[in-house]
Amino acid sequence: MKKSSTIFLQTVIVLIGIGTLAALLWEPQLEGRNVNATFFQIYFNDPFLAYVYLGSIPFFVALWKAHRILGYAGQNHIFTQTAVNALRTIKYCALITAGAIVAADTFLAIAARTNGEDAAGAVMLGLIATFISIVAATAAAVGEKLLQKAVDMKSENDLTV
Repeated sequence: MKKSSTIFLQTVIVLIGIGTLAALLWEPQLEGRNVNATFFQIYFNDPFLAYVYLGSIPFFVALWKAHRILGYAGQNHIFTQTAVNALRTIKYCALITAGAIVAADTFLAIAARTNGEDAAGAVMLGLIATFISIVAATAAAVGEKLLQKAVDMKSENDLTV
């Protein structure tokens, strides 16, 4: 893979991470119930917001591992066990993220039902995000299997004289 392509993709991953982090930190201040709240009230009195931040950790770990995989590709070290392990970590992070989104959706649906509100929009956004996470986990699993086979073939070829 060309060095410029990997650098471009690594830059895109970093920008996705920065944009996501900025949205996570900025969005709670825009909520209707937090408009006149203090910094402490926004970030320390909302357990759901703490759950969102905790649930976003696997997403950022997966972004970091994707950045590392592109680094391996740029150095022509993609057919190594470390790249396979990074894909495995991405797969698990995507599954954990999907589980966290399903748990948050369940909480929102129950909270909305007890208050007599309709949580259809939030639940639909959660379903879309869950689907995206599952697709990412599937892609990482397929890539992991293919890369593992390539690493095994490479190690067999290296042993052959």
